[in-house]
Amino acid sequence: MSREAKVDRKTNETDIRLRFNVDGTGQSNIKTGIGFFDHMLVLFAKHGLFDLDLEAKGDLEVDAHHTVEDVGLALGQALREAIGDKQGMSRYGWCLLPMDDALARIALDCSGRPYLAYEAPEEAGPIGDFPFQLIEEFLRAFCVQGGLNLHVALLDGRDSHHMAEAVFKGLARALDQATRVDPRVQGVPSTKGSL
Repeated sequence: MSREAKVDRKTNETDIRLRFNVDGTGQSNIKTGIGFFDHMLVLFAKHGLFDLDLEAKGDLEVDAHHTVEDVGLALGQALREAIGDKQGMSRYGWCLLPMDDALARIALDCSGRPYLAYEAPEEAGPIGDFPFQLIEEFLRAFCVQGGLNLHVALLDGRDSHHMAEAVFKGLARALDQATRVDPRVQGVPSTKGSL
């Protein structure tokens, strides 16, 4: 059974179409109009072995905020739909990921209960014209729609580009681990019987 979802999301601020395959090979085709964000999403797909086709048109004449946040919402919705009832899934994932001077710790639970704990240096500057703070906005939106309990901590780093890369790559690796089907897991990975 393919764990894949398609999402179309259209508002007055953004128009997003995406296809997300949890059990992919890391292939992606991404166009958001925000070069650095595209780069991060390509890394996310590649390192999580997810297939991701994404086209987003947003009000970039205002700024990148609405596009980044709404892509997070759409991707979270696609994740939630793709993993469905979570039968046989590992549920938890974590990664300690170095990227040159940066070190990110990511831990997540596909619990269905959204929560984001996020620690990053307040002085992290923009990457080109991409505000570093938008990473938190993306992660919060992704958690809310994806039903993830996500803890992200940048433990070290001086270069904003490297710190962002560590977060996206670490998120990908942790999510890949959490969404893997384990043949030893019978039913849903919870003593409650549902997630």
